[in-house]
Amino acid sequence: MGRKVTVATCALNQWALDFEGNLQRILKTATGVGIIITSRTPSCIRSKSWLPFWNLRSLRTSSVTWECPRKLRPATDIALCCSQTGACVPSLHRPVMHRNVRYNCRVIFLNRRVLLIRPKMALANEGNYRELRWFTPWSRSRQTEEYFLPRMIQDVTKQETVPFGDAVLATRDTCIGSEICEELWTPHSPHVHMGLDGVEIFTNASGSHHVLRKAHARVDLVTMATTKNGGIYLLANQKGCDGDRLYYDGCALIAMNGHIFAQGSQFSLNDVEVLTATLDLEDVRSYRAEISSRNLAASKVSPYPRVKVDFALSCHEDLLEPPSEPIEWKYHSPAEEISLGPACWLWDFLRRSRQAGFLLPLSGGVDSAATACLVYSMCHQVCEAVKHGNQEVLADVRTIVDQLSYTPQDPRDLCGRVLTTCYMASENSSQETCDRARELAQQIGSHHIGLHIDPAVKAVVGIFSLVTGKRPLFAVHGGSSRENLALQNVQARLRMVVAYLFAQLSLWARGARGGLLVLGSANVDESLLGYLTKYDCSSADINPIGGISKTDLKAFVQFCMERFQLPALQGILAAPATAELEPLTDGKVSQTDEEDMGMTYAELSIYGRLRKIAKAGPYSMFCRLLTMWKDVCPPRQVADRVRHFFSKYSMNRHKMTTLTPAYHAESYSPDDNRFDLRPFLYHTSWPWQFRCIEDAVSWAHVAFLVGGVRRRRWLWECPGRPCLQTRSQ
Repeated sequence: MGRKVTVATCALNQWALDFEGNLQRILKTATGVGIIITSRTPSCIRSKSWLPFWNLRSLRTSSVTWECPRKLRPATDIALCCSQTGACVPSLHRPVMHRNVRYNCRVIFLNRRVLLIRPKMALANEGNYRELRWFTPWSRSRQTEEYFLPRMIQDVTKQETVPFGDAVLATRDTCIGSEICEELWTPHSPHVHMGLDGVEIFTNASGSHHVLRKAHARVDLVTMATTKNGGIYLLANQKGCDGDRLYYDGCALIAMNGHIFAQGSQFSLNDVEVLTATLDLEDVRSYRAEISSRNLAASKVSPYPRVKVDFALSCHEDLLEPPSEPIEWKYHSPAEEISLGPACWLWDFLRRSRQAGFLLPLSGGVDSAATACLVYSMCHQVCEAVKHGNQEVLADVRTIVDQLSYTPQDPRDLCGRVLTTCYMASENSSQETCDRARELAQQIGSHHIGLHIDPAVKAVVGIFSLVTGKRPLFAVHGGSSRENLALQNVQARLRMVVAYLFAQLSLWARGARGGLLVLGSANVDESLLGYLTKYDCSSADINPIGGISKTDLKAFVQFCMERFQLPALQGILAAPATAELEPLTDGKVSQTDEEDMGMTYAELSIYGRLRKIAKAGPYSMFCRLLTMWKDVCPPRQVADRVRHFFSKYSMNRHKMTTLTPAYHAESYSPDDNRFDLRPFLYHTSWPWQFRCIEDAVSWAHVAFLVGGVRRRRWLWECPGRPCLQTRSQ
């Protein structure tokens, strides 16, 4: 029959500048199927987050990026391959200089011959990405030019020039088009016109990072692309930590005509994952023939340049080849995503940094407990991977624990080898938090240390008193707010110093080799408001929860309590969040986070989304919250809350410049390094904006409908008048 094709896609855990390792992982994807597409960042040349390393002076890097494709052997190359003929077409990503302009390109091969260099047409230039800083988009739609290959490639391919530009591949039995990452997310994606021009198989080599709840959008984009236009869509995606704040979550997939036929894992410790499906091209053709609106548009579309390829994906004798069946996509809950994504990110950081484990200041609160649970979840995943025969993970574990015969089987045992927890008490710490921290450490199996920092605190304060002749006091003892805050900050900063001391020397004291990575545990909401001490124990090497909201963290801790049977978490969830930096009252905690902040964590999440995602300033946020909270609080309270948030936000914005590198999991992350590039020096009184809010509070109206009759509710405040009055119109 000659119409069934076996296609494949993959997800590879690649690492920036690891040329040899990236090449080896590419070679492992050889499957002998009809067509395979690799992720956007698995090439031996580069990876997506590595863009800032590329510059015009790195000419040696440019030459290395051409050396790796030259080393690909025909029997193990990637992308279009046919085991009967031994023919293979790899599709790699690399920066290409064409006529002195640098493009981000896919280079497509067949049997050591370059078929096409396809430059990226839509560059990711928002949020975490700055591709326009390093590359130029190809703007000549459906046009190609001649590209002169480097001599090292000419020696292998025996070609002097190849097509460069926006074209498709025409094989003997079908037509194949290519999208690159961001192009799927644009309003006018190339697959629309390619499909109208007869392209039946779309390939997308992507580098899409994980954000909580993002998988729904990614799957919807692919299924809708093939629902409206028909066709087969192969999505390959990067996986793993790429040496930065992002985690790429795989989710490779194969779809046809709006249905999913293969789903890759979203979180996995496997460095190489390949999906396959056998699909019938006649299903695409009959599906399209029934959509009259699509056929009418196709009759008017401008054609793409076609690169003719003397190659067939299908075989003549495929009558008995069983086609793949559609499947339902299985989504993780947000709590499951948190338990898996940051844990995989931690594993990549640990093995690639070649450290011997982690040190976590464990306070007995939700945030540090969540961080401890992430390390425990990582240990679970490592044990599962070893159980299923992952030799790379086993080798990495043995290197980390420095025991060549060790085989992890119990997550608690592994956690005791790679995680050191430390409760750093002061005279302001309660016995309850100490007990909760110790109990959790026992249940997850971490090596736990309990110590007191009071001698160090007294020594530092004593130095100040010796020099100035004055001794600062807490507010409850008659001190000013400045004294009170300074005494809290001394405790917090000394905890950071102690944490790093123990991270460097605790294994030495136990007769073991190596050092520990210090883990931070400040959540995204606290960072947004700046509710943390600059250079306190939130300052660490990495922070796995720094992009996660307090609300999601509580749900995650609840999930861990049930999933891993950790009853200590129940008491931690029930306890009020507190920094324990002020004196106790009758042995009980007198300080809570929400009271200190002047707002709840739920409110903070709302402020964060409005500030970052909706780009709201003070007045815009006030207007949005006025309707959002109309049944909760009057306009005066809304105004006061907005003013309070923006005053604290702008006052503490400078702290974002020193935030610990954190796992990026939320779209309102305040990370100053690459995601939220706002100033860190603001006019903290916001005079014009706050004045607009006051004017609106003094004379605001909200329209509403009651029984079909339009009324206006006039809201104003004047001395001696009620806050809320109603008039009919």
